[in-house]
This record gives sequence, C-alpha cells and structure tokens, in this order.
Amino acid sequence: MTSVLDTLNPQQVGERLRIAREAVKLKQQQAADAIGVARTTLVAIEQGQRKVKLEEVRALAQVYRSSVNALLRQEAVHADLLPRFRKLGRSYPEAVDRAAVLLNHLAQGECELENLLGVKRTQNYPPERMIMPGDVRIQAEQDALELRQWLGLGMGPIRDVVGILEMQLGVRVYIRPLPSEVSGLFAYDHATGACMLINAAHRRTRRNATAAHELAHLVTRQTAEVFDKTTNDDIREERYAHVFSRSFLMPARTAMEQFKEITAGATNLTRRHVIELAHLFGVSREFAVRRLEELQLVRAGAWDWFEKNGSITDEQERDVLGDRLPLDDDGESARQPTTARLALLASAAWKQGLLSEGQLADLLKIDRVELRRLLQDGDAEGSTGNDAPELLA
Repeated sequence: MTSVLDTLNPQQVGERLRIAREAVKLKQQQAADAIGVARTTLVAIEQGQRKVKLEEVRALAQVYRSSVNALLRQEAVHADLLPRFRKLGRSYPEAVDRAAVLLNHLAQGECELENLLGVKRTQNYPPERMIMPGDVRIQAEQDALELRQWLGLGMGPIRDVVGILEMQLGVRVYIRPLPSEVSGLFAYDHATGACMLINAAHRRTRRNATAAHELAHLVTRQTAEVFDKTTNDDIREERYAHVFSRSFLMPARTAMEQFKEITAGATNLTRRHVIELAHLFGVSREFAVRRLEELQLVRAGAWDWFEKNGSITDEQERDVLGDRLPLDDDGESARQPTTARLALLASAAWKQGLLSEGQLADLLKIDRVELRRLLQDGDAEGSTGNDAPELLA
C-alpha cells in the first residue's frame, strides 16, 4: 500500500509544512529542535529538496498543533449522491432522507480515506444490461445467470453477496441499522462509483436478498433506488430487480434439482420442505417459496397459504435444522460498524497516524466506542510483531 506522501511532490509537502509552521509562529530552528533534526534538514524539507519521512510528518503535526490528515490532505472527492434520490420523484419519509444523507457521508468518507492512503479503488463492474421491451422476467433470469458465469460462481448457493459486491466488483457497501421498513439504498455516481447502504437490523438472509436486488440496479446502471416496503412492483425496473435477485440467489436449474430431491415422494409442499430449501440456499423462507412460485414448482399463492395457516416459525426452523441452524447473527451484525474493506482502510490510516480518533469516527459516522472496538480488532489481527511477513508491493 502506497502512502499519500508518494502521491504528492516534495515541493507541495514542503510548502504545506512551512505554512503550518508559520501559522503557529515557530522559527525553523525551534521546529527542527522539537523533532530532533538539524535546521538545515528542515530547510531542505520545506524547500522540497529532501523528501520528508512519514514519522517526521507525524512529529511536526504534533508540534504545529495539527494532524497528518490536515498537512497531507488531498482534494477530497465530494460524493454527490443526494440529487439522484431527489430526482426519483417519490415522496419518502424523513427516515429515508436521513439514510440517503448517511450513504452520501459514508461514500465521501471512504473516498477521503483512499486519498489519504494513496489507494485507488478498483472497479470491476459487470457489463451494463439495458432493460429491453418484452417480459422483464425472462431477461432478468438470463442476466442473473450470465452474471454468475461472469463472476465464476457456478450454480451453487451464494452465502455472502456483500463480500462479492465489495471485494470482487468494487462496490462501496455499507451496512448500518436503518428503520425496519427500509431494506436498502443504491446510488451510482461517476466520481464515487456504485454505492449501497443495507439495513444491518435485518437478518443475513434478508440482507443477501437486498444486496442481490441492488446488484440488479448496478447491472442496469440505474442512478438511484430506495428498496422499501412501498417499492412498486408495477415499475419494470423493480420487477426486473425482484426476479434478478431470486434468479441470482436461486438459479432455476439448481433450484429445480434441489426441490426435486427435497420433496421426493411428497404430494404437498410442507413447512419442512421450505425450511430445508431456504437453509440450503441461504435465503429467507418467504424468498424460497416465492422463487418456487416463480418457477411454477408450486401453485401461485403458496406463501400466502402458509401465512394464513400459522406461517412458518423460527421455532419450527430450529426443530427441523437442529445443530445445522446458523447462529443468529442479527445482534452481531448490528454491532459491526463497517464492512471488511472499510475496516482495513480505517485501521491502516490509524496505524500510520494519518487520522486522529475523532477524525476517523467522524469519517465513518460511528461513535468512539465502536471505533475503538474496530481498531482493537485490527490490532489483534496484526499483533504479530515487527518481524511479520512484509508486503513486497
């Protein structure tokens, strides 16, 4: 990982250090003495004749009552996502507006961390697919299948859609607690790229479905979308996204094969069948039944029948799956303030002394208790000492 010092020329850095020194009314000799270098060394640094070391910048930041971030800060990318939501022409409750503001802040904060660390975001977005005339369900099925092939995922279950979005495609994904009626937000901006905000208060199975739904909007390069309980299925883009998400998580061929295996010898769809199928694909029980209806493996209205007849309960799921039941991660997920990549960036900026605790908390929009937990996790992961294997590039 390169440092921001590698992206700024020495003359730029020297000029910034000179201005910071003069702002606190220190002479060159005083500043040089404070950090333990010769005055001639500081003169050379300020004139750009000698490249400053990162540890010297940290020391000077303390002397100048500033921060490394303030001294080396590049022009931040200003995320401009909010106008995209306002152009949707829908009237949203205040909670959705707050979520859109949060997404905008988080995207801008991540861009600033990247700039500070000299990191360039790699975008590997899938080929764009325009929604064509005709039955969008057919196109959504085909596009989801082609994307799986493009990603090299095969036809099996996908347990971590968020990881694929973030690490393979380069999408900016944030998972934060939102009002229960809001599943997620998506925005695409030329400067910041594709950004998603997903409700951490929902179960992992539902978050996976939301992430796959928003992925459909990336495939069609929609500029913004709010996925909530009022989402109108009459809109072609939404019908496409719903079918795409179900096709992506439960490919038709695989779903049919597993359905045949699970229901072998049966004449009716039972709660046990639904629980086993949902567990196999890592989706919710409703999601699984809706997909069966879509594939005409059960009659339309099957899920509504279950809902009218006592539904399918968590207790029944525990009875069926027993030790196979995944640990309930709802509370744990809500306590995770960042996704994997953003946590790595934040930890790197902290370890290099580029940002103060307060600055990091503000960028990530979390409180200091959450930030300290995140940084402690990073310290524990990297606490192998100075002799740990060094990165060569």
